[in-house]
Amino acid sequence: MTDLTTTMAPDSIDRSDDIRHARRRVTTGIVKHVLMIAASLFMIYPLLWMLVSSLRPTEVIFRTPGLLLTDFYVANYIDGWTALTHPFHTYLLNSAIITVACIFGNIVSCALAAFAFARLKFRGRNIFFAIMLLTLMLPWHVTVVPQYIMFSQLDWVNTFWPLILPKLLATDAFFVFLMVQFIRGIPRDMDEAAKIDGCGQFRIFFSIIVPLLTPAMATTAIFTFIQTWNEFFGPLIYLTRSEKWTVSVALRQFLDSESASNWGAMFAMSIVSLIPVFLVFLFGQRFLVKGIATTGIK
Repeated sequence: MTDLTTTMAPDSIDRSDDIRHARRRVTTGIVKHVLMIAASLFMIYPLLWMLVSSLRPTEVIFRTPGLLLTDFYVANYIDGWTALTHPFHTYLLNSAIITVACIFGNIVSCALAAFAFARLKFRGRNIFFAIMLLTLMLPWHVTVVPQYIMFSQLDWVNTFWPLILPKLLATDAFFVFLMVQFIRGIPRDMDEAAKIDGCGQFRIFFSIIVPLLTPAMATTAIFTFIQTWNEFFGPLIYLTRSEKWTVSVALRQFLDSESASNWGAMFAMSIVSLIPVFLVFLFGQRFLVKGIATTGIK
């Protein structure tokens, strides 16, 4: 009997330790989830407040800062759509044209530049690559004055070209670097096999590199969309005519420092302008995660 008790004691101790560790893991998991939910609510609160404010009259918005809605005041969306010089869909269309062109330009130009840096051998490649990386530390605002003078002499002010043309010239060094790192992870044996079959560099790029580069290109497209759609400074400088305004510039027109500001309409149109961003991020999230996760894999 003593031997049986002695034999079973360690097993019962092990089971109690396992139960204790399991309870500790469950408790830790609950605490982590509660903290993450609280942090998420804290971060999403401004967005929820803007959504609720878009359904309130302007004179009530700052008197009742909570999230409780007594009634739905949808007139803000109707008034905001037609409150400016042109209907709001004009500004949405302008932003869409610029954004699509910038996405296309960034994908094509950055992919070609990345392929050259990652696969081609030419004199000064490392120097040029280092110079490109140094441009990451150069603020875009430093080049505003010379760029504006150049585009003004070309008579491109109040056109979309000053906002689109830089994207066609691989000026976003971050995306070039992103694609360079991705291409370096593709085995060179595939290039050598293609060369044996008689493929040139362009055929290798379009037939081998581009299909494998899809995650990085999707990441570039998503980041470019968010960056271009939300850009305010560039359109504010180059687009002074109301029919050329983008969404970000148009939203600023709802606020007036000399008279009453139409906060309700501005919040309503802000919600409308955020819908494309949410949709792009929602449907492109898996490509974004895959592109960033596989960029550093060798």
